[in-house]
Amino acid sequence: MRATTVCLAATLALLAAPISVIAQGRNPAALLGSPLAGLMLPHDGVAKHEGSWDRSGGNGDARAVDPGQTITLLDYKGAGIIRRFWVTIAPRSEMTIHRQAILRMYWDDEPTPSVEVPIGDFFGVGFGEQHDYISLPLNETSGGYNCYWPMPFHKSAKWTLTNLSKRRIDAFYYNIDFTAYKSLPKDLRHFHAQWRRENPTTKGKNYTILEATGQGHYVGTALFMQNRKGHGLGFLEGDEMIYIDGETTPSINGTGTEDYFSSGWYFDRGPYSAPYHGCIIKDDQHGRISAYRWHIEDAIPFHKSIRVTIEHGNQNDTEADYSSVAYWYQSEPHAPFPPLPANPADLLPFVPPPPFKIQGAIEGESLVSTAKATAGNVATQDMGSFDGEWSGESQLWWTGAKPGDELTLVLPASTAGTYELVGYFTKAKDYGRIQLLYDGQPIGPEVDLYNPDVVPSGPVSLGRIAVKAGNNPIVVKIVGKNAQSVGTLVGIDAFVLKP
Repeated sequence: MRATTVCLAATLALLAAPISVIAQGRNPAALLGSPLAGLMLPHDGVAKHEGSWDRSGGNGDARAVDPGQTITLLDYKGAGIIRRFWVTIAPRSEMTIHRQAILRMYWDDEPTPSVEVPIGDFFGVGFGEQHDYISLPLNETSGGYNCYWPMPFHKSAKWTLTNLSKRRIDAFYYNIDFTAYKSLPKDLRHFHAQWRRENPTTKGKNYTILEATGQGHYVGTALFMQNRKGHGLGFLEGDEMIYIDGETTPSINGTGTEDYFSSGWYFDRGPYSAPYHGCIIKDDQHGRISAYRWHIEDAIPFHKSIRVTIEHGNQNDTEADYSSVAYWYQSEPHAPFPPLPANPADLLPFVPPPPFKIQGAIEGESLVSTAKATAGNVATQDMGSFDGEWSGESQLWWTGAKPGDELTLVLPASTAGTYELVGYFTKAKDYGRIQLLYDGQPIGPEVDLYNPDVVPSGPVSLGRIAVKAGNNPIVVKIVGKNAQSVGTLVGIDAFVLKP
């Protein structure tokens, strides 16, 4: 806690310092040791403000933006540093506006923007959602969206907002606070923010967050990840890989996605926000994660180029929808940005199809709570990160057992009668051979669950059984394993009782 406080103090003191102190190469954080102590020093420049206030003197302090319309938020000639940017929007928490209203920022009369990002994503929250959180440079609080990234410019600053949605922005309120100067040190670099998306991600290839050329330093990532199957967080197995100045092998190679975002264990404690990192959205139902990491204490310098990438799952094996905002500072000119989608609908979050279901299935995961094993553990396993279709995208998983061990399950039947029992299992390189028993007698053939890859077995007919209305015990017995298998695990996707 003490180290974090010192780091925050140093950063805030530097940002608040007079430009003359910075220009002289002095470190106000080292001199003062407190973010508040810098307030007693003279502050150079002239305070400036731009915003949506009612120029007529009334109380209509917002601007409307019709579908297809572009409005100018700021058009200033001269040198300065943007200190604060605040926004609130009506209709509130409107997904299409968050994703289809595009914020652009141009510095020093450049022909292409240094910032081109959907307005909601710019403030660090993905999927067109609005969630309160607090970090050092960005936050959302009780309806307000706030940015404190310092943004210097030497000749001019122009900002626009374009509404690509079909929804009218009834009220766009904003305030931009900046300090004007006669001139700024030439080596102060421009702020940049770039949006990218890959839907679906490419199997076997890292997702690219940023590819930039020139001189600068990388300061932050907001990454929005969604499993296209609708749930499952297996994409978090992916590692970040950052290539600096033309490297063919990354000099920065991580240990996992949630590790890069300074968390662990798939964000198992849920959403949170901290000064430099956080997980704003953790949606297990839709397989979504929105996370941020600010490289404020560990900015990544580059002299020729930088390529920031991340895997989507172990070996890029999870088909996902990834979008991101990269934040960095660099000297101009910057490389061309990848174009935004030609169709504004392609900016919107992916809506996954409903989970695959086997008609009439008794789901394996529904049997876990009443299952009784003579050895080992019985649990539910999420299958969303594997290729193939599992009913309900989950299975009953029996681990830690050996040949001769038995698992008793209770199959419910609404009506007494004779049925064909059909089993749906999982096959993998560490799975065993099983025999099913009913009323103490084997039913159907032995089932070999070995396969080099994790795959669903498809339907396996286990013959006819006579059942009563209500619960009917059935036994799964491990009888051995394939010679190529390295284990005796058992995965049960579902059973079906066919009349």
